[in-house]
Amino acid sequence: MQLLVVGANGLLGSNVIAKALARDWECAGTYHATEPAFDVPLHELDIRDTDRFTTILDAHEFDAVLNCAAMTDVDGCERNPEHAHAVNGAAPGELARVCADRELAFCHVSTDYVFDGNAERRYTESAPTSPQQVYGESKLTGERTVEKAHDGALLARLSFIYGTHGATGTLTGFPAWVSDQLRKGESIPLFADQTVTPSRAGQAATTLIDLLAADVTGTVHIASRSCITPYEFGERIRERLAASRSLDVPVELLAEGSQSAVDRAATRPLHTCLDVEKVEHVLDRDQPPLADDLDAIADAL
Repeated sequence: MQLLVVGANGLLGSNVIAKALARDWECAGTYHATEPAFDVPLHELDIRDTDRFTTILDAHEFDAVLNCAAMTDVDGCERNPEHAHAVNGAAPGELARVCADRELAFCHVSTDYVFDGNAERRYTESAPTSPQQVYGESKLTGERTVEKAHDGALLARLSFIYGTHGATGTLTGFPAWVSDQLRKGESIPLFADQTVTPSRAGQAATTLIDLLAADVTGTVHIASRSCITPYEFGERIRERLAASRSLDVPVELLAEGSQSAVDRAATRPLHTCLDVEKVEHVLDRDQPPLADDLDAIADAL
């Protein structure tokens, strides 16, 4: 398999590159500003530049393209909706169109924020979408432009991504912030009124590669089996640090917080746990619980 990863320096994209190389796939990557430390062909790319993307494709013989690039600053999207819709909405459709013209497989990564967060059950792939902020709206537009442009595309929705960077091994995302605050001995208010199904980047990357290898198309949810609050997630991290005996972490450092107590530009959905039965059925294996995913990054913690 020859794979182009768009957004190769991001947390997810870097893990896709690392996992693909471990399988002896031939890879290339694009980056927007900072070139990742991979020994593969790398190309600077603004994903709104379709001509540049076409030139990159013409210089290689790819079998598939996986788009991990996005504007992920939720509040930033709210403040700059035009840019958000250009990057997250219109651009993925153009990439998909170019790939469809060349009969290349195309995978686009989306988000649980396409849902409103009001459902009492986990969201299946066919659940009605109703984003509550510009970020979710732009990502949903991206899904639709990709579907329209490439009838064989794979759309993968992830939730609450965290993990270690595929090139540097640096811990990134929620566990990095929580562990850093705890090591400083600072109190951390964590939401107890929000539930998510965290997606570890390394595990999600492996799943994406398996789906591409199996020629899976359509929409698939990729996340852990654990539907938890950020407060519960933080407590699991605190327990890991305390058990390692490397740090005295009082329980009192974690406090239950509420989203309503935080003034932010964009609304966040309260409950966006993803149903992962489809991907489990397609790949004939269970998605991991949070405990297993934390085991996988134990050294980084």
